[in-house]
Amino acid sequence: MARTMLRAAHIIAWQDGAHRHLRDGVVVWEGNRILHVGREFDGPCDTVIDAGTRVVTPGFINTHVHLTESPLDKSFVEDRGPRQFYLSGLYEFLTARDGAISDTARRACVSYSVPELLMTGTTTVMEIGGHGDWVVEECGRAGLRAYVGEVYRSGRWFTANGRRVDYEWYPDDGMGAFQKAVDFIERVDGRHNGRTRGFLTPTQVDTCSEALLRRSRAAATEMRVPLALHTSQSVIEFQEMTRRNACTPIEWLRSIGFLGPDVILGHCIIPGESSWANYQADDIGILADTGTNVAHAVWVFARRGIAMESFSKYLARGVNMTLATDTCPQSMIEAMRWTAVVSKIVDRRTEVATAADVFNAATVAGAKALGRDDLGRIAPGAMADLLIWDGESVHMTPLRDPVRNIVYSAQAEDLRDVVIDGAYVMRDRVVPGFDPVALGRGVQEAAQAMWDGMVHCDWAGRDVETLSPSSFAAFRA
Repeated sequence: MARTMLRAAHIIAWQDGAHRHLRDGVVVWEGNRILHVGREFDGPCDTVIDAGTRVVTPGFINTHVHLTESPLDKSFVEDRGPRQFYLSGLYEFLTARDGAISDTARRACVSYSVPELLMTGTTTVMEIGGHGDWVVEECGRAGLRAYVGEVYRSGRWFTANGRRVDYEWYPDDGMGAFQKAVDFIERVDGRHNGRTRGFLTPTQVDTCSEALLRRSRAAATEMRVPLALHTSQSVIEFQEMTRRNACTPIEWLRSIGFLGPDVILGHCIIPGESSWANYQADDIGILADTGTNVAHAVWVFARRGIAMESFSKYLARGVNMTLATDTCPQSMIEAMRWTAVVSKIVDRRTEVATAADVFNAATVAGAKALGRDDLGRIAPGAMADLLIWDGESVHMTPLRDPVRNIVYSAQAEDLRDVVIDGAYVMRDRVVPGFDPVALGRGVQEAAQAMWDGMVHCDWAGRDVETLSPSSFAAFRA
């Protein structure tokens, strides 16, 4: 196997169970695994790369995305969120959007999203959707490490009048889709030199029956795959679950034996003890005590005025907090930045949710949630998944603490190269085989068709301009 040595001015390396700042060091990998990290390396190498003043970090692990639709949030969901549904866009905006998205549009979104992820720091992604084969193909083509899950549920939510949320239940309780999700994992798991993995993802806690979740729990244990579920993501959901079960969604999941170290809950932003729920509970404690992981996607909520209360408090209680993008922009750089800043605002403290905290969440915490001690760190034996940053750019200068600079100042353009599985998948911001301009045009066409079709999918027959008025009126000729 070929051996490569990369020399750089700054390396965020793993030592003694934590990230360390190595100045003027080297990373050596053989094949797809890291062989050595340190000041020097005396052994032979097939390739030697001098990165000069650049910064090398582990790749980021993005634990919750929806690649088949997220780009189409742009120009539509921002600045909107009905008070009737406690600012959540799930029950009107996303329902109207999803009904108007064609399969062609969803494939265009996936192809567009894959290079976007790479260009903003994601080297391992967890995709939750319904077009898994296309996701596997595109991630494999780009070299992106991907965990892919096909969604299933017992029923769906809807609103018939914009005042309340109702549920429609499927005759088979979602078991047909569950079996397809299991079959999908068995079919794709291990492809692309092991970069493609599968996981089970019943969709939302309020759209899944106890029987379906128990079946999912048993299957995930038997198959030894991660288990993901949207939980405590809206006030509406929280109230619905307390009405059904006289306990919080997280308390209910504990009672049916669903929680555990292999479970990743998105988003857990409205636990019982939050001001949004105002329901006496210790949901955060339950998450910590069961070892359950949280996929925190700050931006999708913050843009509507909803904040986790708070990221630092979950950490302090011992919850394994991972980071995710969920929606656009699919940037882990932005995910780290907004997580740190929003938590500081909520807590009214500067010293919490530090750059180190959110960097850990984006790397080793995500690896822990996946049961992988070979991801999220630069250490011998770990996978060679690396990000290489410009150390002399406008945003990165002056540079004393690379992690603070990346979290609080870096822009996507500062990430120059990406290595996954020991191979360069992006050099100087070019992802081979993906034309951003052409892909963007495809998404633009998909978005226009979706906007035109929303009038047929909204409960009140509203068009896109009524649902989401443009920031400024059209210029009159």
